[in-house]
Amino acid sequence: MTAPPMDLSRRDDTVRELMDDPDCDPERLHATLRRFGIVNRMVSGWDTVYRTRLRPVLADLDRPARVLDLGSGGGDVIARLAGLAARDRLEVQWTGADPDPRAHRAACARQVPGATFVCTDAEALLHRGEAFDVVISNHVLHHLSSPELVEFTWASRSLSSGVALHNDIARSRRAYWLYAVGITPLAPGTFLRTDGLRSIRRSHRREELAAQLGPEWTVTEHAPFRLLAEAPGRA
Repeated sequence: MTAPPMDLSRRDDTVRELMDDPDCDPERLHATLRRFGIVNRMVSGWDTVYRTRLRPVLADLDRPARVLDLGSGGGDVIARLAGLAARDRLEVQWTGADPDPRAHRAACARQVPGATFVCTDAEALLHRGEAFDVVISNHVLHHLSSPELVEFTWASRSLSSGVALHNDIARSRRAYWLYAVGITPLAPGTFLRTDGLRSIRRSHRREELAAQLGPEWTVTEHAPFRLLAEAPGRA
């Protein structure tokens, strides 16, 4: 019997990613976190976000900048951005925060110059009175329920005195099938194929995310199959 076509006309926030299970296979999880660096370089468009959004903010400061990555996972996004900033001779203090101790251990193993990784969440950082020039996230928004999305993005603005930038997937049938084929060489021994496809099913379209976040946020498609939500900070 032929499987029915995948319905991507609406967001499926009921499907759960395997790596979100605290009892998932630790070796496959570790391999997944290691290979995120390759995958994010291929699909996430952070180099463009750095050039067009992040670098101008960092360059305008007359002191070392502070950048927070919420839900930093294995630390690959911070590692990439730190390298780009170092190339531009920008002095930045990078902080990666993730409440999952498994991701925290993987990030700490990277030993990124100028970066600190902490095993905590946005709410705890707010309670400690922390503030940053820029707050970013990568592939966090699609993990969240509607109430969690509002809470998370509110916290990100409250932690930022400059701008909050959230980079995520734009759901589409073409993105789904291209990823299904393209990830195959990197997928063995990881959760990359199953979880990547589930991530697309959980992700928003531009108008859906804009409606969820409200008028204080601007949501753009900054690269193929990508969404960038940005708003001024209020720290």
